[in-house]
Amino acid sequence: MNGLELSKGYFEEYGKPMLKKDFADILPFLAAGFVGSGSEHLGYDDEISQDHDFEPGFCIFLPSEDVIDRRTAFLLERAYEKLPKEYMGVARQKISPVGGNRNGVLRTAEFYLSKTGSLSGELSNEAWLNLPDYALLEAVNGEVYFDNYGEFTKIREILKNQPLDIKLKKLAGNLLIMAQAGQYNFTRCLNHGEKEAAQMALFEFVNAALKTVFLLNNRYMPYYKWSFRALREFDTDNFYGDNLSLLLYGDNNDFDVADLKYEAVEKIAGRIIDTLQEQNLTKAICGDLEKHAYSVNDKISDGALRNLNILAGV
Repeated sequence: MNGLELSKGYFEEYGKPMLKKDFADILPFLAAGFVGSGSEHLGYDDEISQDHDFEPGFCIFLPSEDVIDRRTAFLLERAYEKLPKEYMGVARQKISPVGGNRNGVLRTAEFYLSKTGSLSGELSNEAWLNLPDYALLEAVNGEVYFDNYGEFTKIREILKNQPLDIKLKKLAGNLLIMAQAGQYNFTRCLNHGEKEAAQMALFEFVNAALKTVFLLNNRYMPYYKWSFRALREFDTDNFYGDNLSLLLYGDNNDFDVADLKYEAVEKIAGRIIDTLQEQNLTKAICGDLEKHAYSVNDKISDGALRNLNILAGV
C-alpha cells in the first residue's frame, strides 16, 4: 500500500466520519485531500520511502479566519489529533504541527503561500519564471477528496496551467542550453581532451531536455530524482528515456560510445524539433536547436517578457 492509498483509506474510515459527526456545521467551508511534498503524493513511494514522513494522514484545508475563526480551527486540530494513532500497521508521526509536517489542519492560503509564495495562486511573470516546476507540482499533485467551499480547487486550477508566454520563455531557454551543451560543446570538449567537461555538457543537455519534454507535454517536472520515473508515464515508446539514459553512462574516451552519444543528442533534438513544429511553436526549419530557441522566444506576446534574456526562464 502506497501513501496515496493509505491516506485515502484512513480518511474514508476515520476522517470523513469525524468531520460529518462533529463538524457538520462547518463542512460547507472545508476541503480535504492529500497534497504536497514527498514521493507519497506522486504515487512514487515504496518500502524505502517509508523511513521518513510516512504515515496515515490527510490535510483539512480551511478558508480565512473571517470564515472559520481560530477557536474552531483549534477544535478541528484537536479532533484530528485524537484520530487513531495507527492504521493498516502504520503509525502516525509524533511530531508537530498537529498531524505531522505534511498533514493536519491547514489554512488554504498558507498552504499555497508555502509552495508558491502566493496566497491566491495569482503569480507575476517574475514569480512564474523563478518558481521551480517541482514546487508547482507540489501545489497541484496528490488527490483532493472533497472541496465544498471551492477555494482550494480554484487556486489549484490556476496553478495547474502556467501561462503560454511563461511556457514559451522556459522552452526557449532550455532549447538554447540543449543546443550549446549537446549539439556544440559535447564534441568540442572531447576534441579538447576534456572528458569531464564533455560529460558535464551532457548532464546540462539531459537536464534541459527533460525540462523541455515536460513543457511540451504540459506537465510539471518533479524533483530531479523522480524525473525519469515521471517521464516514463508519458514517454510511451521509451524514446526519450532510452536516449537520455545513454547520455548518462559510458566512457567518453571510447570513440564508439562518444559517437553513439552524439547520435542520441541529435535524435532527441530531432524529435523535439518535430514536436515544436507540430505544436506551431517555431518557424525555424533546420536541425539547429539554437535557431528554434530564438524562434520560440519570438512567439512570446508580452513584449517585456520576450525582451528578457532568453535564459531568464531556466
